[in-house]
Amino acid sequence: AMNRVQLLGRVGQDPIMRQVEGKNPVTIFSLATNEMWRTGESELNQGGEIWHPTLLFLCNLGDISQKTTWHRISVFRPGLRDVTYQYVKKGARIYVEGKIDYGEYTDKNNVRRQATTIIA
Repeated sequence: AMNRVQLLGRVGQDPIMRQVEGKNPVTIFSLATNEMWRTGESELNQGGEIWHPTLLFLCNLGDISQKTTWHRISVFRPGLRDVTYQYVKKGARIYVEGKIDYGEYTDKNNVRRQATTIIA
């Protein structure tokens, strides 16, 4: 089995470091990734041609749509955690590699919530 994620995006806010009593500290930040695609005039792809994403900007065929996805990144490894906290800043473009973790927590209103985190 494999659980591996690679992301390239922009940091949403300066990282914060949290420590829960009895546990190791963790550095947390958000990362935005953008997905772009061309809408309309889909007949261009019916001939089996493959269009490279960067070519979408070179041709004026259809509208360009964009979707931004926000990812929660947690860094637990001591050396990487400290470097991330010290040097990663809001707006920086960074590459993150890690694994997906699906967890649950109870919010302040005592409601169970699900959270998806990338463990870097």
